[in-house]
Amino acid sequence: MAQTSDSDTEVLTPLVITGTALKVEAPIAETPRPASLVTREELEERNVQSLDESFRYRAGVLTGQYGSDNDTDWFKVRGYDQSTYQDGLRIYRAGFYQWLPEPYGLEQVELLKGPASVLYGEAPPGGVINAISKRPTEDRQGEVIIEGGTNDHQRIGFDSSGPVNDSNDVRYRLVGLYQDTEGDIDDSENKRYYLAPSLEWDISDDTSLTLLASFQKDDAVPYNGFKLPYGTIEDTPFGKVDPEVNYGEPDYDVNEREQTSLGYQFSHQLNDTWRFEQDLRYSKLDMLLRSTYIFFQSAPREGTRGLVYRDGDITSWTIDNRMVGKWFTDRTENTLLVGVDYQDLENSGKEADPFPFGTVDLFEPQYGNYTPVAESDLTQRTINKQQTGIYLQNQLRLDDRWIFLAGARYDKAETDNLANGTKDRADDNEVSLSGGVMYVTNNGLSPYISYTESFQPIVGTDSNGDLYKPREGKQIEAGIKYAPESIDGYLNTSVYQIEEKNSLVTDGAVQVQEGERNTNGFELEGVAYLTNNLQVTAAYTYSDSTTQNRATGADEVRAALIPRHMASAWLDYAFSQAVPGLKVGAGARFVGETKDETYGYEVPSYTVFDVMASYDFARNWRAQLNINNVADKEYVASCDYWCYYGEARRATASVSYRW
Repeated sequence: MAQTSDSDTEVLTPLVITGTALKVEAPIAETPRPASLVTREELEERNVQSLDESFRYRAGVLTGQYGSDNDTDWFKVRGYDQSTYQDGLRIYRAGFYQWLPEPYGLEQVELLKGPASVLYGEAPPGGVINAISKRPTEDRQGEVIIEGGTNDHQRIGFDSSGPVNDSNDVRYRLVGLYQDTEGDIDDSENKRYYLAPSLEWDISDDTSLTLLASFQKDDAVPYNGFKLPYGTIEDTPFGKVDPEVNYGEPDYDVNEREQTSLGYQFSHQLNDTWRFEQDLRYSKLDMLLRSTYIFFQSAPREGTRGLVYRDGDITSWTIDNRMVGKWFTDRTENTLLVGVDYQDLENSGKEADPFPFGTVDLFEPQYGNYTPVAESDLTQRTINKQQTGIYLQNQLRLDDRWIFLAGARYDKAETDNLANGTKDRADDNEVSLSGGVMYVTNNGLSPYISYTESFQPIVGTDSNGDLYKPREGKQIEAGIKYAPESIDGYLNTSVYQIEEKNSLVTDGAVQVQEGERNTNGFELEGVAYLTNNLQVTAAYTYSDSTTQNRATGADEVRAALIPRHMASAWLDYAFSQAVPGLKVGAGARFVGETKDETYGYEVPSYTVFDVMASYDFARNWRAQLNINNVADKEYVASCDYWCYYGEARRATASVSYRW
């Protein structure tokens, strides 16, 4: 449910996904697809500082498995990777080149779970996360916020919006932020500068245009959370490795990133039936990354390191054209979506992965034992990628009870990877299908079943010289969505099965496409007001995720990083009568044990607690306190080959003025 606030008590209204679940507006409760949403109010209440914090209290989403990383947003959705979009268009993340949306510039974040290629083309089976930027508003409004906290956290932000002229047909918004924060490990930090102007123009009653732009600059010493099992989940004669230990080279490591985007969203109502929509964005990411990491233990107290070096940029053009038709009969409501999208990406830069890159004491690191990368050590790499997709989706509503959804898409995706005169290529032509059926009852109970597919190109050739097939995923799901009029909230539950095939695995000395990954899961998620002042958000996830190398005939093993059980709950209470303006909240997040059966590691479960309090102490003024991991629990979040400590306690206090 989305939230609006007209007083101390917020009211939940029917949740609408825009441009994500169906690429047309539709209430989640009447959509036979699994979807979740986090509104601006919740982002502010929990003081979300990075995109991967947004879904901590939603089902099916694992975050924080690598600790408090300032380089990347890390998600696992239903046990798989996912694609990230902003305003309905793909954000390209190639290798270490990571585009990071700034949460302060977002209006809400939407999630479509499971394979989603029928609308979005190539994507992993986890689904699509769509970050929706703040837009101009019809009413004049604004905010200035000042914030400080642990790790020498400092932030100042401003947000101004409203009409440009008296006729109110042109509106603007300007969002800006400066932030300086140290990391959880020694000598890591990040400074961020962010500016996002936007302009909305009602050209006529039938035509509108929204211009969206952003500039973001990060100057950071990268967070390198890589630790060895030795000293984290394994005992040593020297005790435990301190979570704050940095195995990098703070005076050499750097992560400088500039990301710029410019685009628009255009809509024109052609007649009573048809509407044309077009979204376009140009984006460019410039990055210099030098990141030293621990590789393996080479002596009782010593580790050998490696280095990741990247210096280059990503330039991309994305455009999505849609025709949406809607017509009615006495018994039916039909919505037809026809679209063509095109994505063009070039990633060009110099790179190196030197190993070894010096050694370091595992318990008391001393820095400087390395040889800097020379220009002659660098490899020039250029990746070009184009994808064209044609898609069709039809939603039929019958007798205001039955909802039928069917879609199909054809994609042509080409990728060239050129390094030192050697070219690897992927050339795929794929058809993706989806379908779903839902029955809507008078009491708000809506059972549904759905089927979806995904594909993901793999660059290279097999031992016979043939191009690799794309990695393919499919999901079948059955669930119930409950949103009765008598309850201000919703409850969704589902069971699902996801199968992924054609993954690369090793068979002797060659790579073959005989890897499979399967996940069987159950999810329960709800948001509701128990009273006028008390709201609860709760989620539970069961996930049985396994991998198998069919080439060797090996048995299935549990997928690394993915817990069988996750649960979370958040309660907030507004003291609208006793202390008007005061609101308090608290939450708990449980992540079950994980295993890496390849290396024989087992990571215990953990639970952390978060709290918040806000007080509107004067007209337009608010003070707020947030503490994540309030007990400062020290825990290992996950292990694959490496192990990673979870995020330490983070406390922030802010004062804001709004008008």
